[in-house]
Amino acid sequence: MARLDLNSFAGLVLAIGAIIAGQLLEGGHFGSLVQLTAFVIVVGGTLGAVLVQSPVKAFASGMKMGLWVFVPPLLLSQPLVRQIVEWSHISRREGLLALEPYAEATTDFLTKRGLQLLVDGSDPEKLREAMEVEMVALEGLQRQAARIWEAAGGYAPTVGILGAVLGLIHVMENLSDPARLGSGIAVAFVATVYGVGLANLVFLPIANKLKAIIAQNAVMREILVDGLVAIANGENPRVIEARLQGYIV
Repeated sequence: MARLDLNSFAGLVLAIGAIIAGQLLEGGHFGSLVQLTAFVIVVGGTLGAVLVQSPVKAFASGMKMGLWVFVPPLLLSQPLVRQIVEWSHISRREGLLALEPYAEATTDFLTKRGLQLLVDGSDPEKLREAMEVEMVALEGLQRQAARIWEAAGGYAPTVGILGAVLGLIHVMENLSDPARLGSGIAVAFVATVYGVGLANLVFLPIANKLKAIIAQNAVMREILVDGLVAIANGENPRVIEARLQGYIV
């Protein structure tokens, strides 16, 4: 069952709340930070730049992975180690073919692939090579997807400056009409706030959080591969368990 990452929620609320509180403490108004024009310029410009640089598959994956920041995938290393040790006991008692039902039942692609190779009697080193190819490809795709948030963090401040320049152009065009100067200046400064704020409070933290989750996923896959190779080598379940426990900090 998925669980919420309360740290992410708390951090986002704290960051945005601190900025709003600072604005109010200085005698400002919350409404002055709400500028639809500036928001459209920064978010639209950033999104467009990211779309230009990103393959469609990576962009779509990155958007889906963004949810991991608030609802991360379950990474339970101890249950995985126990499952591998159980497979080891079964293979020693009943042979590798007895693991076929587990291969059919699992929904994880890499686990299914590894168990199928194990049941087919693949050489341990060939099994490792095949699974490592799958691991590298999967991790590469995930890292490419996470980089779209990092790219957004790089583009947003610059687009914010662009919004500021557009606002100042609007101001210069209306110097003869003082009533319209305020809105142009507001767009100019708020666009910069949006660009820098979104980059440093949203986009870059999401990118770094996703990188950490991807690294944890990689450790889980290493545990899986090492365990299946050990089963293929016919190692003692206790030895396998002791080795895999070394991955867990």
